[in-house]
Amino acid sequence: MGRGARGKLRIYLGAAPGVGKTYAMLSEAHRRVERGTDCVVAFVEHYDRPRTEVMLHGLEEVPRRRIDYRGTTFTEMDVEAVLERDPAVALVDELPHTNVPGSRNAKRWQDVEALLQAGIDVISTVNIQHLESLGDVVESITGVRQRETVPDEVVRRADQIELVDMSPQALRRRMAHGNIYKPDKIDASLSNYFRPGNLTALRELALLWVADRVDEYLQQYRGEHNIRTTWQARERIVVGLTGGPEGRTLIRRASRMAAKGSGSEILAVYIARSDGLTAASPKELAVQRTLVEDLGGTFHHVIGDDVPSSLLEFARGVNATQIVLGSSRRKTWQYVFGPGVGQTVARDSGPDLDVHIVTHDEVAKGRGLPVARGARLGGSRTLAGWLVGVVGPILMTFLLTSIDNGPGLANDVLLYLFLTVVAALLGGLLPALAAAAGGSLLLNYFFTPPTRTLTIDDPKNIVAITIFFAVGVSVASVVDLAARRTHQAARLRAESEILSFLAGSVLRGETSLDALLERVRETFAMESVALLERESDVEPWTCAGSVGPKPTERPEDADVDMPVGDHMALALSGRVLPAEDRRVLAAFAAQAAVVLDRQRLVGQAEEARRLAEGNRIRTALLAAVSHDLRTPLASIKAAVTSLRSDDVSWSEADEAELLAGIEEGADRLDHLVGNLLDMSRLQTGTVTPLIRETDLDEVIPMALVGVPDDSVELDIPETLPMVAVDRGLLERAAANIVENAVKYSPDGVPVAVAASALGDRVEVRVTDRGPGVPDDSKGRIFEPFQRYGDAPRGAGVGLGLAVARGFVEAMGGTLTAEDTPGGGMTMVLTLKVAPGQTLVRPDFPAQAVS
Repeated sequence: MGRGARGKLRIYLGAAPGVGKTYAMLSEAHRRVERGTDCVVAFVEHYDRPRTEVMLHGLEEVPRRRIDYRGTTFTEMDVEAVLERDPAVALVDELPHTNVPGSRNAKRWQDVEALLQAGIDVISTVNIQHLESLGDVVESITGVRQRETVPDEVVRRADQIELVDMSPQALRRRMAHGNIYKPDKIDASLSNYFRPGNLTALRELALLWVADRVDEYLQQYRGEHNIRTTWQARERIVVGLTGGPEGRTLIRRASRMAAKGSGSEILAVYIARSDGLTAASPKELAVQRTLVEDLGGTFHHVIGDDVPSSLLEFARGVNATQIVLGSSRRKTWQYVFGPGVGQTVARDSGPDLDVHIVTHDEVAKGRGLPVARGARLGGSRTLAGWLVGVVGPILMTFLLTSIDNGPGLANDVLLYLFLTVVAALLGGLLPALAAAAGGSLLLNYFFTPPTRTLTIDDPKNIVAITIFFAVGVSVASVVDLAARRTHQAARLRAESEILSFLAGSVLRGETSLDALLERVRETFAMESVALLERESDVEPWTCAGSVGPKPTERPEDADVDMPVGDHMALALSGRVLPAEDRRVLAAFAAQAAVVLDRQRLVGQAEEARRLAEGNRIRTALLAAVSHDLRTPLASIKAAVTSLRSDDVSWSEADEAELLAGIEEGADRLDHLVGNLLDMSRLQTGTVTPLIRETDLDEVIPMALVGVPDDSVELDIPETLPMVAVDRGLLERAAANIVENAVKYSPDGVPVAVAASALGDRVEVRVTDRGPGVPDDSKGRIFEPFQRYGDAPRGAGVGLGLAVARGFVEAMGGTLTAEDTPGGGMTMVLTLKVAPGQTLVRPDFPAQAVS
């Protein structure tokens, strides 16, 4: 069961229910069945629509699986039955469907993934409103929240996406005629979900989404054909997360922004403040991490005391172009403590970063109490504490002395005690001690009889001032102790989150050293990070991997170095880390050493694979020498022996035939040896092309000398621009391609060789009408010593196409295989236009369907 290769997924995408996705899918199934394809219905729901139900006639349906759940029997797709049936194509309707508990998978798209892994092609359907990234925007348009969604990446990975489109007016007419829902539901549907405005908006979403998919396909096509054109700068969108519930809205909004530009990238970042002032929910952060990864983005965790500065530093470090933030959750009165992260980032972003403030349901509902207050209170709070502790008592003294018959000594003591407590809460221990000491002296000098002296007559006043000083010192000590304890807790929490992520990366098998070093640089806000190693204590340091500008070359030159064993160290440049951060850094360093060892093991395995491949080629070469090369030698030897025989009198016709056989065998031998030598040059990397401007109509005809005149139809326009190639290599490559096409083309059917200009390249297409090659074999026909199908022994050693591709790639071109419409195979040879030549702009079709 299974075919080894992964199956292909084709999706019919609709803007709304009823546009005809299932009908189109069933029509495609009938077309494939008529062509002899083994196609079955794995799960299709017709919803009593007569036209759709009729389309099921004549198609084999796999029986559904019946599942009892809470006293009701449901039917779901029987994945095991479909796998056992092992068809070529399976029809699976409603890709976002949620399966009944007890099924093999939770979602139907996961069932489809199992079929694809088994090598079964799948045709499925989905509506635009069921895409994960569009959930909230569809709800805002229609007022209906889609509970069943499918990750965008699942749909984007489809091999083919076809838009099933219909105007809102036509869809409403279909609804009114009863072709979609039953009569009792028509009026309600037309006045609610199927309103013209809703349908128009959904149709626009579908068209834009498919247009972006077409752009991705064109970009992939240009990359495969080595097309070099100017593209706009890549959009990188940073999403600032606080761990609050609004994060999901921000991620989806950023995903839609990224979808509008081909190649855009989303980077979600959570800034963990070491003072613990952000009340982030670990569970909510885990959900947001999963969401951003499902949408094709990446999640980053960074430690930084100043959130706006850390966010801007991260955004500039990754060359971001846009930042997405949520509107503040703080209440109005909380703005007295500062403008907030959003306004600060917008003010300091500069002209190179666009900042988007997104509204959400949590605006102005309050951020909740901070989970901890750290000892590092920040410069502004410390300054405020010193002002209250030093200037406050002086101002209080001036105020009380200016009042006749003041409030009395007891109340004076309470007022000074209040200033001491405020100084402790703002600035910590030292400002509170200053307030307590200064307040004691001022109380003694100005308010304790006898005034204007430091002496105290009444012992009760001595007790009052002593108690005041003791209370002030106690409050300051308690606040400072609590700050230090909560700071430690916040640090441990941040460290545990980072170590948890690091452990998760180990379990997930992430093996990229650069990615790990980049994570170190982001986490500790460094300029550069390098992993250095040396073989012994006397050997110089070498860099095993680095990220960031100007990495250090020696550990002693770095701002922070973390040894890993005896001969390896992690070197960081940018700032000096506190001692408490080195524990986390040690974990990163140990993981970096493990990743480096793993990469080297992978490299050794690849080297072993290359050696095994070389051994396979040598074995194939021996086989070729033992048979394919000996065959023409044997024919030459037999002909020469016959001619030299004295006991046979040969006629002139016989001698001519024997001489022709010798010449033919020598030509075959020369061709085989030439290909072997060419492949040897390619394997050793000694092919050095001499690139110069060349006309194709001067080279291609010369490559056809070795084939019969009536076996090739040539169409090389004289108006083609000149190409930058090596004439000898191009002639040899074209000769091998044409010879291979003629070999497999039926008798009497010529091979077509045509050239055309397209953009900054020229394509030469060699088309035959032979048996063709399956898609899973198109890559193997370019490997050395590969011959497809029933090619007879002695017809070559299977090097022609391998040599041709090697020569073409050495000249900067490409050689690929495509199916010929109507049967056969087309070799597409793509070459670069010579510099300074007039480029031909391709005429793309007005409409394109991915």
